Amino acid sequence: MPGLELIDHSPYHPSRSSSLPNASNLVLIDNYDSFTWNVYQYLVLEGANVTVYRNDEITLAELIRKRPTQLVLSPGPGHPDTDTGISHEALKHFSGKIPILGVCMGEQCIFSVFGGRVDVTGEILHGKTSPLRHDSKGVYSGLPQDLPVTRYHSLAGTHATLPDSLEVSSWIASGPDGGKGIIMGVRHKTLLVEGVQFHPESILTSEGRTMLKNFLKMQGGTWAEDAKYHGQTTVPIPLISGDSVVKMNGTSSRKPPQRGQGSILDEIFQHRRGVVEAQKQVPSQRPSDLQASYDLDLCPPQISFYDRLQISPFALSLMAEIKRASPSKGAIAMDICAPAQARKYALAGASVISVLTEPEWFQGSIQDLRLVRQALEGFTNRPAVLRKEFIFEEYQILEARLAGADTILLIVKMLDRVTLGRLYQYSQSLAMEPLVEVNTIEEMSTAIELGAKVIGVNNRDLTSFEVDLNTTSRLMNGVPKGTIVCALSGISGPDDVQAYKCNGVGGVLVGEALMRAQNINMFVSELLGESDMAREKPAEAEILVKICGTRTPEAAKAAIEAGADMIGIILVEGRRRCVAAETAISISKVVHTTKKPKAEQNTLNVHKNSLKSGEFFDHSTHFIRESGRARLVGVFQNQPLSHILNQQRLFDLDMVQLHGSEPLEWASLIPVPVIRRFSPREAGLTKRGYHALPLLDSAIGGTGEIMDVNVVEECLGSDLGLRVMLAGGLNAENVEGIIQRLQTYHTSIVAVDVSSGVEHDGSQSIEKIQRFIHAVKAVRTT
Repeated sequence: MPGLELIDHSPYHPSRSSSLPNASNLVLIDNYDSFTWNVYQYLVLEGANVTVYRNDEITLAELIRKRPTQLVLSPGPGHPDTDTGISHEALKHFSGKIPILGVCMGEQCIFSVFGGRVDVTGEILHGKTSPLRHDSKGVYSGLPQDLPVTRYHSLAGTHATLPDSLEVSSWIASGPDGGKGIIMGVRHKTLLVEGVQFHPESILTSEGRTMLKNFLKMQGGTWAEDAKYHGQTTVPIPLISGDSVVKMNGTSSRKPPQRGQGSILDEIFQHRRGVVEAQKQVPSQRPSDLQASYDLDLCPPQISFYDRLQISPFALSLMAEIKRASPSKGAIAMDICAPAQARKYALAGASVISVLTEPEWFQGSIQDLRLVRQALEGFTNRPAVLRKEFIFEEYQILEARLAGADTILLIVKMLDRVTLGRLYQYSQSLAMEPLVEVNTIEEMSTAIELGAKVIGVNNRDLTSFEVDLNTTSRLMNGVPKGTIVCALSGISGPDDVQAYKCNGVGGVLVGEALMRAQNINMFVSELLGESDMAREKPAEAEILVKICGTRTPEAAKAAIEAGADMIGIILVEGRRRCVAAETAISISKVVHTTKKPKAEQNTLNVHKNSLKSGEFFDHSTHFIRESGRARLVGVFQNQPLSHILNQQRLFDLDMVQLHGSEPLEWASLIPVPVIRRFSPREAGLTKRGYHALPLLDSAIGGTGEIMDVNVVEECLGSDLGLRVMLAGGLNAENVEGIIQRLQTYHTSIVAVDVSSGVEHDGSQSIEKIQRFIHAVKAVRTT
């Protein structure tokens, strides 16, 4: 290449560095490439103790048992998605736990595993050198720009598909401004994972040995942890007693543990203690700030964890966990939306939703918990929300309560008795009965002496990470009556829970298997057995009809006798259909005294299915159905709240319809259910806990403008829990066809609203009202 001399950068008489204690068990995965030897040589020369395994000659389980201190993925022929054997699984498992480096195809594995696409670059390079630009971080620390590196590849990660979790760390300069051309290196933004597309081990690559030396200096599973390792001289072993730090055997510790020694619980605990301490220094997140918010009673409403755990449609209560990753399994479901998953769990029958909030090993956050709680707002009999975290001080418990947790986890293994007791009592002082986790007979005794009402037996030993599903059964002896015991960890199928149904276990916590399930309802039914409610055949639900713009008592009576479910009167001065107070009172008397031709049955079984969580809109529309008479609806538009409240009392309105830009919060201040008008893409439409029923309309109302059915389909398909009243240009001739076109979302359409479609020459037509109601009632959905 012009301007680049071919120089042999290999060490002719290499001197071997001293052995590195932190690289005592580096594993190199060989993707069947001759350059693997060169990578091995450089790593050994820099002081690493390296063991090489072919990518198809070791399983992930065997690799985990090797307990590597670092993982390096070698170059290789072929494509990273088809020709790298164990490399993908190893990368997923060890990401976030130990330093990982990928070379050439190994770098492409990183790009692919985290969601990018590896594709042809348009050039085939074999032993060619190019000048490298880099960000001077990670393996490039202290290196000059435009150093020559050797390339053997025709594939590379593509800029257009670069995952959000990765950043480009090096590239081939392109164009007159030196812009980023072909990607030569990527780095995970939080996890200690780095890859290089070129070959640092090649004799034509400058500073290749320095790059590997820089990699071997890295420690921990995240960049934050690496910074901590290099920025402090002592690392405490995590067992907390007040403000002091003691080892598991109770003796004080000042000596930092060596990498690879101690349990993963120790590592996580060390890291979390530092993070929480730093967080407490941030204005708005200081302990005093949290306490001030709590004193203002700003916590979301809570329910009893102990009581909710005893309500289930299944023989065992389900504690469904939201967990993107774990130390034992690596990445599980990194792209999951926590609040959306929570709603699926609730509707599947979960009694408790456990939210992992640890950000490094489990990829969770307190924001996940906050959004999960918001997502459950308005649900009938909602699940209790558990903060699953490594909790060691009151600050974390108060933070959980403010975010909406109903309970928290206390792990006996990581807390001495004094601290455990103090945190247990503090949690109870916030009306949160904790879940106390144990794994041994001794820990069970501690939990019982504590007086814990809910004890979770972890089937996974947090020291060895081995799972024994019989652990829970073995620890049942001696548990006091009234104490609920739950089995935690390792549960993936029906066979795993059979014994628990017979020996007094009250619930099971399921995480990974649920996160991977394609159909959550089906998985839960297979796991715990089909509930009685699941076997019930859904009753047919009649679409409700609202006749709006009613101006005479006679029209109201005729509409009700024809089968109308709601009578709407316009109470907006200046509108053509607005009725005077005297007329409104007369219409109200008719509506309240005229019986419907047949009373609508309770088709939704809302109360009967109270063992299970229910959608807010199903519950709110139940009010309209459960009545032997029609409902009187007063329609308002951008009028003062005080006026609306006065009119509601004056006319004895059963419901209020807001047809302007009124605040959503008004629905909480009006003493009767609220219908609120929305356009299909308007913000707030699907908000639970406020308006009882959204009205989809194309305009301000009464104009006869027909809704775009495709837009309505898009709206209903975006949230299957949404229930709506449909309006806009409906009449007896088109209503059946429009409903049939929306048949895919038939459960979402609760009611239809008509005004101009039943008028003739500006006045309501009794004959048109009757035909419209007949057309709607002829359409039955199941």
